[in-house]
Amino acid sequence: MAATTIYDALRESHEKQRGLCTRLVRSADPQRRAETFRSLRTELAAHAAAEERYLYVPILMYDMGLNSARHALAEHHEMDELVEDLGKLDPKGEAWAAKAKELSHKVRHHLKEEETKFFQVSGKLLTATQKTQLVRQYRADYQRLLNEGAPSS
Repeated sequence: MAATTIYDALRESHEKQRGLCTRLVRSADPQRRAETFRSLRTELAAHAAAEERYLYVPILMYDMGLNSARHALAEHHEMDELVEDLGKLDPKGEAWAAKAKELSHKVRHHLKEEETKFFQVSGKLLTATQKTQLVRQYRADYQRLLNEGAPSS
């Protein structure tokens, strides 16, 4: 089913992220850990970049959206740092497993907060037309970034 608003598309990516986080922390096989991490890293980067451009930036234009958007951007930065830290660790080690759990927890916290708080705030600010225009822009950019391997912003 095609996403009809920006929120539908974002939730689709959120579900992918949740699934990858589950696989990341449950795997004991170093090769599978590394593969899942690469997939999660790409998904997080593509999603965050497109989301920031096509949801956060429009919301920053409204006084009522400033604090929420700033908080969400800060959490994206924290996740970027955790991804960078995890990328430096050996998937065979206990430190890797601990950092993967930390990343998974942060991702899940962010997604829940976004879906239960940020979407409500931004939903009051954006018009129905904006929500459908933004989904097309988000999807195109998200797909482009996925195809490019979502380089860090």
